Amino acid sequence: MIKYRCTVCGYVYDPEVGDVPRIKPGTEFSDLPDDWVCPQCGVGKDMFERM
Repeated sequence: MIKYRCTVCGYVYDPEVGDVPRIKPGTEFSDLPDDWVCPQCGVGKDMFERM
């Protein structure tokens, strides 16, 4: 599974971990809801880059 990094704060979204409790483990970045935001700094998915 591919990880994505927030270009603002450096948070790494790891699909194997998810964003508990909102996003269950095993959820690919592309499958995150459009309104999902970085849990650390609040920016949208468009501010993430593939690692």
